[in-house]
Amino acid sequence: MKFQKAAKAYPWPQDAHLALSIVVNVEEGAEANIQDGDKYPEPVDEMGIALKRPMRNLGNESNYQYGIKRGAPRVMRLLQEHEIPVTFTACALALERAPEFTREIVRQGHEVTSHGYRWSHQFNMNEEDERAYIRKAADSIQQSTGRRPVGWLSRYLTTPNTRRLLVEEGFKYHMDDLSDDEPFWDHHEGKPIVVLPYQVDNNDMKMWSEPSYTPDQWLKYAIDNFEWALREGEHEVNVMSIGLHLRIIGRPGRIWALEKFLAHVKQRSLKPHGPWIATREAIAEHFARHVPFRA
Repeated sequence: MKFQKAAKAYPWPQDAHLALSIVVNVEEGAEANIQDGDKYPEPVDEMGIALKRPMRNLGNESNYQYGIKRGAPRVMRLLQEHEIPVTFTACALALERAPEFTREIVRQGHEVTSHGYRWSHQFNMNEEDERAYIRKAADSIQQSTGRRPVGWLSRYLTTPNTRRLLVEEGFKYHMDDLSDDEPFWDHHEGKPIVVLPYQVDNNDMKMWSEPSYTPDQWLKYAIDNFEWALREGEHEVNVMSIGLHLRIIGRPGRIWALEKFLAHVKQRSLKPHGPWIATREAIAEHFARHVPFRA
């Protein structure tokens, strides 16, 4: 624990005072649906309605598809306009079902990492099933994008086997951790993996699950977090992550908040010691170069 200011353990590129990671979750088309073998339809939607019956929720399915049809183009235009590299944490099935969008992610040069094959309850899987699930997701993403993912973010919960299986399957980093603001090492039998914590407090999901939480509040919180972490970066190694969803931030009443945040970030990046805006993979690789693993 760090109670006093001290020399930084290692620098970010260009002596940036903060590594900023923008994460766009791609889940639309991979949510629970009885057509895909689920017992119930996906319970999460803008109205907070859950159907505990084995039937299709056609309204909610169309709500998710909005993320692909209209949310994705808005988000992609902003990323291109501001020249922001991001990590797409993608459910493999969602990419399979949205090939045009997948091609645009690849064309813009973003990282695609794994968010599982679909929104399955990974935490209920035995070791054999979980290994197959991890492998299936990686194989599918490689086929869709031309590159095998090197990172992993689960849906909600993991098992005691998850990180070991990721190590055995050759993943470089794991995001299922909320314990820190900077990367650290974990390992299994001497084989290391970077743990790259994810910050849920900055997530746009708050505007979905709590309709009273407005884009203005999200924007203020994100900028306040950014400015504090940047200021603290004079003596601390900090990573800030922003979690986004196409069907949430991609709405006309919310996308402006992302635009303002990106503009604020780019303006600060023009000043000395501004943020290093990078993919999760780039951050994990930089950490690994500067902090050699020791079992």
